[in-house]
Amino acid sequence: MPSATPEIAALPAREQRILTFERQWWSHAGAKEAAIRAEFDLPAARYYQLLNAALDLPEAILFDPLLVRRLQRLRDARTDARSARVLGTADSTPQ
Repeated sequence: MPSATPEIAALPAREQRILTFERQWWSHAGAKEAAIRAEFDLPAARYYQLLNAALDLPEAILFDPLLVRRLQRLRDARTDARSARVLGTADSTPQ
């Protein structure tokens, strides 16, 4: 008898490594961009693209709910701040 809810596949290994790195990157010596290059052999821009894609995977929440939700909140705050600057809303204009 099939399950009423579909099973969620395990988070792919690359995304697991990225989330694990985000959890503990501060323990690496030097700047985060240098640690990204050393750990993943990727430019920082590509790493952040992969990180943001991983944050949207339902498997990521199951892997580390606190970390993923924190990173999603930070991403949303940065997006809102960027939109406010671009659109020139009242919140972004100096008084």
